[in-house]
Formats: sequence, structure tokens, C-alpha cells
Amino acid sequence: YPDAEKPAIRDAHFSIEQGEFIVICGKSGCGKTTLLRHFKTVMSPYGKRQGQILFEGQPLEEVSVRRQSAEIGYVLQSPDNQIVTDKVWHELAFGVENLGYDQQTIRLRVAEMASFFGIQNWFSKNVEELSGGQKQLLNLASVMAMQPKVLVLDEPTSQLDPIAASEFLSTIRKINLDLGITVIMIEHRL
Repeated sequence: YPDAEKPAIRDAHFSIEQGEFIVICGKSGCGKTTLLRHFKTVMSPYGKRQGQILFEGQPLEEVSVRRQSAEIGYVLQSPDNQIVTDKVWHELAFGVENLGYDQQTIRLRVAEMASFFGIQNWFSKNVEELSGGQKQLLNLASVMAMQPKVLVLDEPTSQLDPIAASEFLSTIRKINLDLGITVIMIEHRL
């Protein structure tokens, strides 16, 4: 960060292979979120960065924002900070619409995600009616509708009760195993 006395992250060197499930743990304030925000250029913290992040062998800053949006899914810590529409079905469609897909593709992906995540019963609800766990599941389903290759999760269970957190993590594992999606998740607790 520009006014910081020392770097937020230092000497971070690692490779993540397609299909891996990576969990990064650490105490609050140690730089976990800062690290994850570097995985999408539009979310990168302001300030000087040294080093390079490669996505499929290409420097991330050379990967178009559209491609990053489609292929690098990001789920925020707070469910309410990610929801941008009023209805569940529209939230599922929002990202795919913004990528410029045709209506048939949008409908198909929305239907697939509603089925995969088991949210058909609350598909037409207003998002304000949902619990925190349902909102976070909706965020995940909305990101997955864009069919990313990588799923980045910033403490996605921190605001969920233990049962909702367990169910959410089981869903993440299913995505990783069944769909081969690379998962990079941070948590302050395991």
C-alpha cells in the first residue's frame, strides 16, 4: 500500500496447478485478502507491486478484464457486498449478461446453476428475503454461471453459522472434484 512503512506481502513464490484446491490460513491482518486481490487486476490494491502473477503462462496484467471476469471467479467475504440485483434469478444472470452472452446461453446457465446449487425453491425470491448462507450460496452460483477456471474465495464462511459454513464448504469441494475448478480459498480458521 502506498503509505505503508513495509510491504503488505513479501517473498510470496508459488505455483497453483489446474484443479488444485488450495487453502491459505493465517491470523487476521496478515495479508491474506491483499494476496487474493492481486489475482484480479481490477481488485488489486493501489500501490507498488513487484514481481509477476501469471495466468495460464501469461502475465495477469496482459489478460483482458473480460477474460479475467469470465475465467477467475471471486467470492467476497461478506455476502451482501457482492449482490447487485433485487431477485435471485437476476443475480444468477447478471455476470453472464455482462459478459455479453445471448439470452439462450444466459437462460441455460442460470437454469444449470439453479439446479446444481439446489436453489430452485427460492429462484424467484427477493434477495433481501434470503439468509446469510443462502446469499453466499447465491454469490457462488452467480460466479459459477460464468464458468470460471479458477474460483477465488475470501473467507467465504466467516459470516455463516457452523451448519451453513459446513454445507458451503462441501459445495466448494464438490465444485473442485466434479467440475475440476481450481479453488484458492483463504480462511483465518480451519
